[in-house]
Formats: sequence, C-alpha cells, structure tokens
Amino acid sequence: MSTAAVSTPKPSLRQKTSKTTVNQGGDRFIPNRAASSAIANTGSSKANIPDKKKKKRSNPGISEGSMEAAQNEDASTAFEGLSILDDDEDDGYSRPSPNTVAYQDSLADVCGVSLKTRILEFKPAPPESSKPVDLRQQYNRPLRTAASGQARRRIATAPERVLDAPGLIDDYYLNLLDWSSGNQVAIGLERSVYVWSADEGSVNCLMETSPDTYVSSVKWSEDGAYVGIGLGTGEVQIWDVAESQKIRSMFGHDTRVGVMGWSKHLLSTGSRSGLVFNHDVRIAKHKIAELVSHTSEVCGLEWRADGAQLATGGNDNLVSIWDARSLTVPKFTKANHKAAVKALAWCPWNTNLLATGGGSYDRHIHFWNSTTGARVNSIDTGSQVTSLRWSPHHREIVSSSGFPDNTLSVWSYPTLVRNIEFPAHESRVLHSCLSPDGQMLATAAADESLKFWKIFEKRAGTSAAASAASRKADMAKHMTIR
Repeated sequence: MSTAAVSTPKPSLRQKTSKTTVNQGGDRFIPNRAASSAIANTGSSKANIPDKKKKKRSNPGISEGSMEAAQNEDASTAFEGLSILDDDEDDGYSRPSPNTVAYQDSLADVCGVSLKTRILEFKPAPPESSKPVDLRQQYNRPLRTAASGQARRRIATAPERVLDAPGLIDDYYLNLLDWSSGNQVAIGLERSVYVWSADEGSVNCLMETSPDTYVSSVKWSEDGAYVGIGLGTGEVQIWDVAESQKIRSMFGHDTRVGVMGWSKHLLSTGSRSGLVFNHDVRIAKHKIAELVSHTSEVCGLEWRADGAQLATGGNDNLVSIWDARSLTVPKFTKANHKAAVKALAWCPWNTNLLATGGGSYDRHIHFWNSTTGARVNSIDTGSQVTSLRWSPHHREIVSSSGFPDNTLSVWSYPTLVRNIEFPAHESRVLHSCLSPDGQMLATAAADESLKFWKIFEKRAGTSAAASAASRKADMAKHMTIR
C-alpha cells in the first residue's frame, strides 16, 4: 500500500495538529497500540500525558489515505508526534492534585497570601479584650429586664415571720384576712376573729360567733378603728377594735356575706345570692343601694381609692365596674374570664387601671381601662389566681396562686415580665394583704399558716409613712355609727 501526501489544515485556537494518525481498527483514545508500547518501554516522563491531551480528538480533515499511511509508521514516528502534543509543557512536570497540601501552598504563594488567611472577609477581626471574659456572667444575664431602664430587683423568697392559723376555712370564695392602716392584722378562724398587732406582736381574740354560724369575711375601715365582719347567716357586724366592743349589726342578706369593702362611711357587702348592698353606717336605715348584676356568689369586691368606682367579681365569671353616681346598672360588664373572679385590685398610680384574676379554669390576669372599658393587657399565669396586690413603690403587681402551684409571682407592668416566682405555702394561697407602708405582704393558706413576706421594699428616699399619713388625713378620723 502506497503512502499519499496529506494536506493538513492550519491549526486553530481550539484544536492542535500533530503527526499522530488514528488507527482505523484501534481503540478510540489510543491512536496506535505499537506507539503506546514504545512509550511504555522508553520509560520517559513524556508518556505521562495529562487527561486534557488524551481527550483531544483527531483532525476531521485527515483523509482515509493518510490513515493507511499512519499504519506503517514506526514507534519512533508515533513518539515524535506525541512529543509535539506536549511541546507547551516543561519536561518532567506532573500536575499535582488540587487536594494536596503542596498544591494549596503553591497556590497561596502565587496569590501572595497566607494559607490561613480568609480571603473573603467583610471587616477586620475585632481587637482582643484586655480583660478576661467571665462566661458565667455572660450567659446568666436575664433575657429581658424587669422594666425599661431598670435592673432586676432582688426579692427575698423566705418569709420574715410565720404564724399559726388553726381553723382557717379552706374556701376560695371567702375573704378572711385584712391589714389595717393602724398596722393591725385581722383574720377569721372558723367562729372567731383574731387581731394581731404588728407593732407589739400581741394577739387578741376580738369576737366569737354563736355555734350556728361562722366568720365568712373581715374588712378594716379606712381609718383602722373599726372592722367589719360578715357571717355565714348573712349578718354583718361592726366592731370597735380599741374597745373590743360590737357597735352594731346590720341585716338584709339571706345568705353568707363572703366579701366586703369600705369607702369612707360606706360599707359594701357581697353575698352568696349574687346581691351587693351598700350600707351607710352613720344612719339607722343603713341600706341605701342594692346592686344587681351577678347571678352567682359575689367573691370579689374593691372600691377605687377615690371612691368614684366599684369593681365586683363573682362565681358567674363576670366582672362588673360600677359608677358610684349611678348604681342602677353597672357601667361595664366583662365576661372574658372563664372561672370565678375573686382577685380584684385598683392600680395606685393609675386610677383607671383595674386588674382582675380568674380561678382554676381561667388562670388569667386581665387589665382593664375603667374609663373606656377596654382590656389593655393580659397574663396567662398557669395557676389559679386567688389575690392581686399592686405595689405603691414599684411598677409591679404580686399575684398569689392556688392550684396547682401555691406560689407568689411578682410581675412588672406594663412589660408583664415575671420578675420572680417562688413557692409560698404547702397548700393553696387563699388570701393576701399589704402592710400600711406597702412593703410587707401577708398571706394565709389552707395549710393553716400566716406568713409575712418583704416583697415591695421601698427605694431609698421614698417616705411610705408620709404617704400613709397623707391618706389618713384625707379620710374622716371618727365616724358616728348608730
């Protein structure tokens, strides 16, 4: 077979020319097996051809005659053709793998950076702190402050004093504990009322009922001279504490009187029938108003400090807000609670703000604007709310819990952050009241104990005694009770 001259097209940027021809009967990527054998025998480093050279396809312009001529070329001719393919590479060079350390080091040297330097970086690293970092302090900080711009306050979780209260009736709907402006605590234990003097530490039995009834509620007058006592028969008695003498008895309720509230010379009483009576204790015909709103037992009752509004809560899950100038119908009636409403508290620094707490099937505290009737805030406490007390020194409110926690919780307002929660009694907390200076909280529970807690310690420079004295000066010092 004769060899014919082949006219080779000029090389382009995409394709390189070589003298290598394709074996018509050989493999696709091995042009000539004989040439491959010769390369293997020579042991030259030029036989280590990169993958990109092996993948070069033959020139489509080569004719069938040139393929026949290529079959008669010897191994040296094939080797010469292969060397032309590698003429742009240095002798003895083999490209390392990109995963090797040597390759990465050489690449970093070319770029003029260190191998440990971050190439994509938004800003330089922050300077190191000159002080050691206290990890305990860093990760034990509160997520939210108790109030805007104020640090979390330390509150003692141990009681200041514990007194026995044997015979305290375990009844959610009764109100058997109150603290007078004269710094005396009255508590109802079964058929008796005891008065404990916080100044002297003495205890006196003020009265004892007949065997056919029991004490269902107690409430001090604003001047601290008299205490109202509600009985299971519906009778309401008024006692002069200094003289240990009953001043008068008032009748009208057919069922027990579970809650009472004073506003100067007016005494409001709520009964199991759902009726609320207003009594003027200065006159013989004491009943001056009958408030009809609740269909079940009234267990919560609280006058606003200025006497302009009265709030009542009942076992019918309703909250009624009354205008003292018109007691025919309540100004607002709220049905947001899903259980009995016993806990009621008017805010001391915002007179139109009312807090109400629901029982076991509700467990919420709602905050109301008594001017517009709008609900402004709510808290899910997770427990039965038995009482609420606002602090006169801090923007806080304390709630006592019954089932299932038996705890005291202090909440900041209006952030609604729970500053602290701690167990208070072994059984559900039934009653609470604040001391005249607003610092101590007394709680009575079904475990028959009376405990005193320093919850709202006043800030430096605050004169709680002066504020209490001013409140005393605003109300009548003596009342003529007939």
